[in-house]
Amino acid sequence: MSNPKVSADHVILPPATIGMVGGGQLGRMFAIAAASMGYEVVVFCAAENEPAAQVAHRCVFGRLDNADAVTRFAKQCDVITLEFENLSAEMIAKCSEFAPTYPSANVLATAQDRLIEKTTLRDASVPVTPFAEVSDADSLIAASQTLGWPVIVKTARSGYDGKGQQRVSTQSDAASVPWESADSWIVEKCIEFDREVSVVVARTVDGRTKCFPVFENDHCNHILDVTTVPANVSPELEKRALEVAVSVAQTLDVVGLICVEMFVLDDGVLMVNEVAPRPHNSGHLSIEAMEVSQFQQQVRAVCGLNLGSTDLIGGGAAMANLLGDLWGDDGVSPDWNAALSVPGVHLHLYGKQTAKKGRKMGHLTATADTVGEAKRRVEMARNALAKS
Repeated sequence: MSNPKVSADHVILPPATIGMVGGGQLGRMFAIAAASMGYEVVVFCAAENEPAAQVAHRCVFGRLDNADAVTRFAKQCDVITLEFENLSAEMIAKCSEFAPTYPSANVLATAQDRLIEKTTLRDASVPVTPFAEVSDADSLIAASQTLGWPVIVKTARSGYDGKGQQRVSTQSDAASVPWESADSWIVEKCIEFDREVSVVVARTVDGRTKCFPVFENDHCNHILDVTTVPANVSPELEKRALEVAVSVAQTLDVVGLICVEMFVLDDGVLMVNEVAPRPHNSGHLSIEAMEVSQFQQQVRAVCGLNLGSTDLIGGGAAMANLLGDLWGDDGVSPDWNAALSVPGVHLHLYGKQTAKKGRKMGHLTATADTVGEAKRRVEMARNALAKS
């Protein structure tokens, strides 16, 4: 019997049920976007107090390696997507036995291993930071003969926001890497760059793509701090960045969203640093700043709908992360009204139960006639929270 929520050309229409694997803030914002379009969302996560579980139509609670829980979840879905790439590829393959699942297990197997990912992109002529596989101090020293010092040593799997990586500046420091803490490692040349940018690309199962504008990113302690758009890059460089991002999406055969983070060198050369086959922190400002947010675009992409316009509304926008540090040692919430006193500022809180230093608890977005004014507003609003 045919599914009335799937059209003849395999477009999945409301009120179909979309499954979201993961209960964090990305799943939360996706669920809100999907519900606004008339879809139902069932979230698979560990506990009922997780951010996405608070807004979903239904939830299945369980461990991601529990085959019975995965089956109960997947049977409810017309299509399945995810919010984080460090998931069991076997679990995602299990989901795909019951409903189309994007990104696929093959994409995850590539994206969750930096060595496989970087090798795949390099072999497809995508410009990536120079790298080598290493396993101990001796192999790191050998790799430095080509890469030079300093280098960035990373675990090949897991790790984000600076976790699982460290800068090694000299041969004598090679032994300081905790080699026993991971099975495989990658070393990358330490790139002196002018700025870091990111591009979020949507891609459908039939290969249609749509890019968001280039976002410019500033980090603090390896965590994204502020994102602005339009990025301060030339039209020619923006065009190249969009082309590189689309090439990455096509090379990895991503369906859904992928964020491609790139370094811009002083001479205008682009190098891909990291990729994430999902919505991205730098794309959060799209909720207010673009005609279609990254989360609604993810819904459109996985359901086979027409992709929406990613044009910027107004002259500029900025996003500032809200970390648990703002709560202080006593855990008291900041005075959110202080931030909202700044014109053009929007508040997004993720519903996380406990504030911890360095933990992403929410974000502020500001829109304005210029990107400089938007950045000034969002930083003023966040500074008001720090003083409250």
